Amino acid sequence: MSFTEKAKNKVEQMAGAARERVGDMTDNESMRGEGASQQGDARAKQAGQSMKDAGSKIKDAFNK
Repeated sequence: MSFTEKAKNKVEQMAGAARERVGDMTDNESMRGEGASQQGDARAKQAGQSMKDAGSKIKDAFNK
């Protein structure tokens, strides 16, 4: 996973956390849910990229 992709996912995750906290402070259930969802999406993207990288490393190991 490139540094740029990692950074984008981290920013997305932090934005979701901020949105969730604002929802908590304002008792806005919708915003709280959107923030949690945004964080989950960012974590899923990051996990997918990690799996992709792991698969690439395994493939490279067999090609040697």
